[in-house]
Amino acid sequence: MTYRGPAEEVIRPRTTHVRRRAPRTPVWWRDVVGILCWATVLVVVWLWVSGRGVQTLLNGPADLLTSLGRLSGLVSADLLLVQVFLMARVPMIERSYGQDDLARRHRLAGFWSFNLLLVHIALILVGYTLRDHSTVLRETWTVATTYGGMLLATAAAVALTLVVLTSVKAARKALRYESWHLLHLYAYLGVGLSVPHEIWTGADFATSQVARLYWWSAYGLALGATALYRLALPVWRTLRHGLTVREVIHETPGVVTVLIGGRRLHRMPVRAGQYFVFRFLDGPGWSRGNPYSLSASPAPDRLRVTVKAAGEGSSRLAGLRPGTRVAVEGPYGRLTAERRVTDRVALFACGIGITPLRALLEELDYRPGHAILVYRAHSRADLVFRSELEQLARVRGITLHWLLGGRPGTRSSWLPESAASWSDEDAVRQVVPGIEQYDVYVCGPDRWMDAMCAAVCAAGLPANQLHQERFSW
Repeated sequence: MTYRGPAEEVIRPRTTHVRRRAPRTPVWWRDVVGILCWATVLVVVWLWVSGRGVQTLLNGPADLLTSLGRLSGLVSADLLLVQVFLMARVPMIERSYGQDDLARRHRLAGFWSFNLLLVHIALILVGYTLRDHSTVLRETWTVATTYGGMLLATAAAVALTLVVLTSVKAARKALRYESWHLLHLYAYLGVGLSVPHEIWTGADFATSQVARLYWWSAYGLALGATALYRLALPVWRTLRHGLTVREVIHETPGVVTVLIGGRRLHRMPVRAGQYFVFRFLDGPGWSRGNPYSLSASPAPDRLRVTVKAAGEGSSRLAGLRPGTRVAVEGPYGRLTAERRVTDRVALFACGIGITPLRALLEELDYRPGHAILVYRAHSRADLVFRSELEQLARVRGITLHWLLGGRPGTRSSWLPESAASWSDEDAVRQVVPGIEQYDVYVCGPDRWMDAMCAAVCAAGLPANQLHQERFSW
């Protein structure tokens, strides 16, 4: 492990290479995606209606339950595919929402899909029991062992149940990120195992050519997007750019910087404020990816990430050796200059949340005196990049505020204990006078970000000038 030299070494002049930029995402694209996702549910309901779903409701209790069971199963399957598509890392969708917002919508759709799946199973079994004048247990056994694809569908339900249970907040807290991510991949297994059941026993597949066209198209789109953007594109970028570890640098206790070299990195559409999912191919555990933000503006021949040891994956970085190959997915994230509105910027960081904001300070376009950084840390020794930030401040005319100290014990606040007498919004107005004239970037732990975002909004910041992205899972 090496130690950083003078800060001037990392304040690089702007490169003459023309960096490839991702095309600016139209604001209306977000609304289009949302409307199309809801439209698929309406299509599914229409297919159920056109398949005599409403008329079947009038044929008696057994048919009423089985018809409603069909509808709940169809909507459940559709929402499952919407989930898969939203998390396929389609660039235009990812840049429109950001991964934190997509993850929330993905989780919401997932819970609705799972609940409707349970409703589907219960209604179908009770309906079949009434129709066959049987018992629920006997009918369950008959359906599972004699209907086409039902054993695979049962396995799919088990896989999806595992995914849902590990997605509950309490379970996520108890699991390591790497374990949670691996278990979450069972969702793809659940989708795949459910297909034979829908083809062999689904009334819509069996009787409607329009329904078959819709469902095959939906499965093809979800599978194709996942294969292209989550598998093929990362492999292609990894091979094309030949990324390897150049150097591992100690910053502060428990925090390391990894310099990553590669070929033609100016052709990679990455911006300051974004992150990659990194896999360091150094031995056992290499297959588990971890998301890390860039901590410096990307250069034509290198990327830089800075990580605090918080788990098995991040702790391994301190032991990386130069020459270790690196696989990447990304770039991801919308904490960039793309949505910027004004010509002034104020950046609020807490702890290791300084990493993407440090990169933004280097890359953003602003005049001297039009940039403010407020950095919250427990002590002066915990200020990551302190010398770099001071050098940047001298070179580019940035106003720096260090806010040091422990958390206030009496309330949830973005301020340290030493400033507990201040209200959160008054402190914002003090460090950033005229905050309504600024674009504000915020990054740090979730609870701190909640307090910080509430404070800047209460201080008068318009909503479209607040830029944040959550990295919790």
